[in-house]
Parts: sequence; C-alpha cells; structure tokens
Amino acid sequence: MPVRLTVVGSINLDLVARTERLPRPGETVTGATFSQIPGGKGANQAVAAARLGAEVTLVGCVGNDEFAELALVELVAAGVDLSRLKRTDAAATGVALITVDAAGENEIVVAPGANSELHPHDFELPENDAVLCQLEIPLETVEELSLVAPAEFIINAAPARGPVPAADLTIVNRYELEELNHRDGAIAVTHGAEGAVLLEDGKEIARAAPPTVEAIDGTAAGDAFTACLVVSLLEGRDREEALRRACIAGALAASKLGAQTSLPTAQEVDALL
Repeated sequence: MPVRLTVVGSINLDLVARTERLPRPGETVTGATFSQIPGGKGANQAVAAARLGAEVTLVGCVGNDEFAELALVELVAAGVDLSRLKRTDAAATGVALITVDAAGENEIVVAPGANSELHPHDFELPENDAVLCQLEIPLETVEELSLVAPAEFIINAAPARGPVPAADLTIVNRYELEELNHRDGAIAVTHGAEGAVLLEDGKEIARAAPPTVEAIDGTAAGDAFTACLVVSLLEGRDREEALRRACIAGALAASKLGAQTSLPTAQEVDALL
C-alpha cells in the first residue's frame, strides 16, 4: 500500500527567465528565454511525493484568475488530491519571479498572493495522514498544523522566517539551520553539492552525498530532497537509505530546468541508489 501524505503549503506560477549570467544590482541583462512553470514549495513537494509513489493530498490556496489553472497543471497530472483546495477572490494566485544563469544558480522573488489567505481554520486534514508543510504560508497556519496534525508532523523550515514550531522532523539548509537555534529531535540539513546530514538531538546519525550531475537549475532541488526523504521514511526505509535517496532526488531535480517539470520518479531515484 502506498504511504499517505498531506502537504499544506504554497502554490505558485513560476515566471522563469533563463540567462547567461545573473545581473548585478542596477544592471539589465538581455537575451534571456522565458517560460511559465508551475511552482511553489507546497505544490512542488506534493508533486514530488506523488511521483515517488505516495498518495498525496494538497491543502493550499489559489486565486480566481488565469494563473490558477496554469499553476495546478502538474498537480493534476501527478494525481494529487485537490479536493481541499481553497480558492479566493481576496488575492491573485501566487507568483515567483525566477532568474536562472547558465551554471544553474538562481535568484527568486516571491509575490505570495493567495498563499497568504490560507488561514488555520480554512480546512480539515485527512485522518491518519502524516503532514508536511513549509513557511510560504502564514506562520499561524503552520503553528496550528503542528498542534492538530493527526500523525507525523514534518516541516521544511524554508524560507527562514520567524519562530519554527516543534516537529517530528525538521528539514533545513545550512543557512536556515542558523535560524532554528538549538532544538531537540530530528533535523535534516542539506549542504548543496556536498550532500546532507541527519541529526538527532544535535548528534549526527547519518550522512549522504549526491551523485555528480550537471547543474542546470536548482529551483526545486530542495523540494525534491524534502519529499523523497519524507516518503522514504514513511515507507519504513532506514535513515541512511532515506537520506541517500533524498540526495539523489535533489541532484536529479537540479539537472533539469524548472520546478515541477524537473521532479524525478521513484524509478529514476532508485536507478542511481
């Protein structure tokens, strides 16, 4: 039986400009190519988890505008349950403005829009599901989730902002780790091309390195890592194998252009395990 996961998080449409190099402050760079790609950390992680074999429900909020359906395309294609989706007239669907250079480095500015309208009492969670969320929705909603999650509560504390509630597993990069201060419990820390470590009460219990890939676009690499680690642990895999699979998923995502269009399947991950 597939594991079940509810993702509560953001849904965006990514407006992506791919250019030879990123502009310096005040500089205009021309010759870029442009694409519109579904994104948002919540939606990315929901699509990634579904492609990895989980049964996924997404709780999120979009506007009643033309961007909404474009933002939901990959979620529908991946079979994610959208029955608990909120639609609002109070704000437009969230948008991320992303610039990616030839080396795969990116700069991202997010206009959250409807994501800011996902309030604590706007939804009910499915019974018995593990819950995964991020910090692109209101912090009071995240805090409420930490109290009412029916099973494991996992938080990808990104982007770093405000106090982060306690969780069964917290996933951060090396910079977001600094915002956590000291906390007990399990923490997964990503280090980009150097891989990731898993800490338990401050002590390292597992470490993994990703395969070598040509970096094309790192936009959703962290989301692929997060979803794969969570799904692998829910499937009952040991922590070292789960961390290795997560590093592989992140590397595969970084080797392709776009957010949800780059997310790997379980078969693609296990081929490199």
